[in-house]
Amino acid sequence: MLTRWNTGWSDFDDMFSTMNQLRQYMDRVFDDSGSDRPRLWGQLAGSWPRATVVDTGNTVVLTAEVPGLAEKDVNLSLHQEVLTISGKRVTDAPKGYSVHRMERPSIEFSRSFTLPARVDPDKAMAVVKDGILTVTLEKASDALPRQITVKAS
Repeated sequence: MLTRWNTGWSDFDDMFSTMNQLRQYMDRVFDDSGSDRPRLWGQLAGSWPRATVVDTGNTVVLTAEVPGLAEKDVNLSLHQEVLTISGKRVTDAPKGYSVHRMERPSIEFSRSFTLPARVDPDKAMAVVKDGILTVTLEKASDALPRQITVKAS
């Protein structure tokens, strides 16, 4: 009985080993193609930069991880309740050097976020610091919660 149990696990291990070899092969195909496309099992296409959107009551705050980007590399646009972040990260070796390994390749990106409320585009503020983009958007006055006074009759 013990032999049968071990054989079952061996088949199971072989299956995952084969799947892992296929994943490594596909990663090499994309690495060798020079494609800016993210690794198959790493970050998913369309999910860069990683971001968080928070409704604080009076504002909507978006934070996004943008390592290696400066303010000139990031473009923001706002259309109705959709905020779009786009840009390009170019990574080149310094003059006279060659690249041995590149884990942060050049990438062109665009990502859109539907905001939870209407915002005032004139009061928008965006800052890039230490690889984090922070966009603060004040809600439009008609989108703010209002207190209703209850009166006795």
